[in-house]
Order: sequence, then C-alpha cells, then structure tokens
Amino acid sequence: MGKSLAERQQDVDRYISQFKEGYFSPLALMARLTEELGELAREINHYYGEKPKKASETEKTVEEELADLLFVVICVANRLHIDLDSALGSVLDKFNTRDKDRWTRIKDTE
Repeated sequence: MGKSLAERQQDVDRYISQFKEGYFSPLALMARLTEELGELAREINHYYGEKPKKASETEKTVEEELADLLFVVICVANRLHIDLDSALGSVLDKFNTRDKDRWTRIKDTE
C-alpha cells in the first residue's frame, strides 16, 4: 500500500526543512501553483487537444505535471499548517451531503 496523504505531507516537510530558505511565502507558492497548473494544462492540451508538441519541446507527461502540482499543493498546506487528509475528508463530506442529489447515480439508471 502507498503512503497516506499525511505521510506525503511529512515527506515534503522533511525535504523542504533541509534548506535554510524553507517554504516560500504563501503568495510565492500561489505563483508556483499557477505556474504548475499552466504546465499541466499545456501537457493535457498536447495529449488530448488540438495543439501537438513542437519537435524541440521536451517530453513530459500529464502524470509528471500532476505530481508537480500536488507537490506545490502540499507545500501550500504545510506552509499554512493545513492537514490535507482532514481538509479532503471535509470536502468529500460536503459533496456527499450538499450535492448528494445533484448527479444521476449509476444505480439509479439500471
């Protein structure tokens, strides 16, 4: 079994903590998050959209860009002392209550 979200947050914290600079400021992290999201959008556009890569462009994958984005999300959470496991649990609870009747469930169509 893979590592939990909490363990991944600890891994990132151990990595960042070995450098004097530590975590970037929340605004700098937001800029990094935006940059990584743009790179993910570009890769998805290359693989699934109408814009093929130029021959001179490096080969990256959607998987790699998603992981880069997740790393920065974890950095933001750690910098702001947010437990992502708990936060994600709250969001899922919200979707399961507020939006419980919003979509057609597969079992309802059979």
